Amino acid sequence: MTVEIAEVDRLDCRFVDHHWRFAEERAAEIERRWEERRRANPALYDGAVLLASRVERVIGEDGVCALHMSLFKTRFSRFLAWRDFGWPDKTIYNCFSMPAVRARDGAYLIGEMASSHSAAGRRYFPSGTPDPSDIVADGKIDLIGNLVRELAEETGLAAAQARMATGWTVIFDRQHIACIKRLDYDAPSHDLLAKVKAFLASESAPELADALMVSTSEALSDPRLPAFMVAYLSRALGEADEISLRAG
Repeated sequence: MTVEIAEVDRLDCRFVDHHWRFAEERAAEIERRWEERRRANPALYDGAVLLASRVERVIGEDGVCALHMSLFKTRFSRFLAWRDFGWPDKTIYNCFSMPAVRARDGAYLIGEMASSHSAAGRRYFPSGTPDPSDIVADGKIDLIGNLVRELAEETGLAAAQARMATGWTVIFDRQHIACIKRLDYDAPSHDLLAKVKAFLASESAPELADALMVSTSEALSDPRLPAFMVAYLSRALGEADEISLRAG
């Protein structure tokens, strides 16, 4: 399995109409799979989500690198079946934004998804699949707005209190496209973690079962971390180690 990392200056995401043949041709299987999933986890909701039908990296004459993506609307049940069936349509991508919350001491905030989530037990940065509420003026899709909203909903942290990186680190991992933007908080990791845990304790149905701070590469052997998370953190923590060695 190949995981690719790219640095881009901006995202250009737009909503399009798309006829998804997978959803049509395997409708009966999708419905059966959804019923199975619902019996196992009644909290699942078949809302609308956005998936990408076109992804292209473009470097302009000014040297600015942009990731152009066309996203279309589908039902969550179709997305989930596509994922569960092993991504049978390789022309479609699950594209999402993620905040890499970094404490003053260099540790990163990771959330563990709650049992009600379709990826229960998995660990990654706060995030959520884009949905129609992320479509703004002229059909543009606001992944920064999605990032800010998901961070607040899952952790209680306000993105406005952090220093946000100008560009994006994009991880291409099979049909995943994780668009990650670093958010630096001027607070030690124990303070950030305490704030998030207090928020989770105050919620009647938190989206996260737990939260933790990761600061060493030893933590990356955790099988609950998907490949795109391991790729990002391996480089981020490795660079931090290099800076520390040079400073020493």
